[in-house]
Amino acid sequence: MNIKLITIGKTDQSALQTLIEDYNKRLNFYIKFELEVIPDIKNVKNLSESSQKQKEGALILSKLTATDHLILLDENGKSFTSIDFSIELQKKMNSGIKTLVYVIGGPYGFSEEVYQQAKGKISLSSMTFSHQMIRLFFIEQLYRGFTILRNEPYHHQ
Repeated sequence: MNIKLITIGKTDQSALQTLIEDYNKRLNFYIKFELEVIPDIKNVKNLSESSQKQKEGALILSKLTATDHLILLDENGKSFTSIDFSIELQKKMNSGIKTLVYVIGGPYGFSEEVYQQAKGKISLSSMTFSHQMIRLFFIEQLYRGFTILRNEPYHHQ
């Protein structure tokens, strides 16, 4: 199985980018992982919230293939402990999914078309974090999930 994380807009903070790159390298030891960044939409000041979601949604959907299994990182999604998330990863790997795609949307969330394509939603927290920080948190949790599955000493209970 391959895992892809699609995000809107680049990571501006170099400290976060360095950490994201570190966990990206670590994660590729366990699974083929790709981080795909969709550039920010130009002239968003002239767009309504709905129009911005529509444009971002079209760009997200253009990155998917028919066989991709789409999971949205959404504040209204299901919450997991790290161990439960690792179990969920194992279930996805066992199910024969070729590419598992997670998406972090733009500042206003996802368009209805993206929600319709999704096979699930997960929430990392009921608190609000910047989209740039969520990238780091999510990639770290993917890494943690694989270390849990391999009984490696990264995660402590």
